[in-house]
This record gives sequence, structure tokens and C-alpha cells, in this order.
Amino acid sequence: MNNNLPDITSGQHALTELPLRWVGMEAIAIPLKILASEQQNISVNAKADVFVSLDIPQAKGIHMSRLYLKLKDTFTEQPLSGKVLSELVNTLIISQQGLSESARIKLSFELTIRKNALLSNEFGYQSYPISIQRSVVHGEMITELSLTIPYSSTCPCSSALSRQALSDKLEQSFTENKIDKSELLQWITSEQNTAATAHSQRSYAYLKLKLINEDLPNLTDLIFEFENVIGTPVQTAVKREDEQAFAKLNANNLMFCEDAARRLKQSIESNSNINGYWFKVEHQESLHAHNAVVIDHNEQPYE
Repeated sequence: MNNNLPDITSGQHALTELPLRWVGMEAIAIPLKILASEQQNISVNAKADVFVSLDIPQAKGIHMSRLYLKLKDTFTEQPLSGKVLSELVNTLIISQQGLSESARIKLSFELTIRKNALLSNEFGYQSYPISIQRSVVHGEMITELSLTIPYSSTCPCSSALSRQALSDKLEQSFTENKIDKSELLQWITSEQNTAATAHSQRSYAYLKLKLINEDLPNLTDLIFEFENVIGTPVQTAVKREDEQAFAKLNANNLMFCEDAARRLKQSIESNSNINGYWFKVEHQESLHAHNAVVIDHNEQPYE
């Protein structure tokens, strides 16, 4: 082995002596183990972004390979946790031997969760895009969690117009003051008497949350919590009884994008582990070619 290989990073000075805020690598493939419960880990394939600050103006560059090796070794040995992330970012700073005072690591992956049908014994799997970023900037720890939650939304205006259309058609079809119940039931279930249907759309909540504590929340529990707040999460495997139950659920959960946004905002602001947020609610209209959107935050969007 040749021990005299050149080390440009340590052996040369920068031609332009200025500090740099973040230097590192993006989209590093890394396998992760996510704690689903005390008894179960879920394996996911993640992409990692890892950075340190370059605070010494004269330094040619950081020791980039050390970042990769520290990242690899950390998640080869143990599952993801808040403690592991804190130890990692501090180790990244130490690995630079005085070049850096700050570090950050961002992990992006899709968490696949088993979900049961509403009524039947069927089940399926749904994936949720998630990213977790832990930074230490001059001794201050910052944790940011981003996730995307799809759901269904039925327009209240469209529903009201559909009910009115049904009422008009019913009045045209039955001119007598008294209506035979069996005849009415037969009329309602006839396809030719469908007057109008309310339009629904697949919708999305994009959440960015700043966490107070070092510990990470249980991601599965947090996703289900937000889905329950919204009220009409998308389904996986269904039978006819599940599809009908979902239609009833939407009928009892009519909402504009403003309604969904206010529910999410109330839930976020009542969570004692969240002290900063940015979110976007997007209803991908089936009536229009554009989307209905709400954006809200309690501070400027994150870096």
C-alpha cells in the first residue's frame, strides 16, 4: 500500500479564501430500518443528503469521503431514531477535524403501511413519501419532518347541486301528493333516474413540521392521526361493501380545501412536539383543469 498518496484537501489552501455554508453530497443510496413498533422494524430504501459547513476560509475543501463512511456505518448497525441522528450529525462535525461547526443529514424514503378495508377482511399496502432532516448549526439542533398524505374530497357545492337536481327530477316524476313507498324505492334505485352525482377528487396534504424534541414520532401513528383528522383517506383493496362505505364516508365528509386545511392546522397546533409548520392542501379538481389550493405556515418556509 502506498502511504504517500497526495491529500489535496489537507495539503493545499483555497485560491479564494471564503467560508461556505454547506458542502457535501446528495442522493446517497442507503438502506434504513424504521421502527414501526417496539417489536417490528420496517426496511426501506432511502436517499441521503449529507452536508457540513466549511468554516475555515483557507481550507481547500472538506473531507467528503468521511461523511459517506460515517453515514454508511451508522445505519448499517442500528435503526433510525432521534438519538442516532443526533449522534450522527455530531460525528460528522468531529470527522472534519476543525473545518466545520455545523452539519445536517436529510433522509428521504417511502414508508409502506398495511391498511385494512373499511368493512371487509381485505387489506392492502400504501406508500407515503417522507423526509427527515436533522441539523446542528453552531450547537442548535433543528429537526424537520416532511410527509405527503393523499385523501379523497367531495365538493359541498357539487353535492348540493346534485341533491337539487334529484329533487327536481323526483318532482317531475311524481305529480301526486302521496307517493307509494315501494314505487319510490324502485324509482330511486333505477339507473335512468340518476339525476346528478357530486364530483370528488383525489387530494393531497403536503406537510413540513419542525419538531421540538430530539425523539422522532412514530411515523405510522402520525400518518393515521392526520388521516383521521381529514376523515376520508384513500383506500387500498376493497370489496363492494367497502366501496359503498367509502361513498357514505365522503357523503358525510363534504369539504372544500379550506375545510381540510383548517382541520390539519388545528391538529398541528395542538401537537406539543411541533413548534413550526408549513403545509399545502391541494384538491386536484375533477370539474376544472386546475387545482384548488391552500398554503399556510407559522413562519417563513424552511431552508
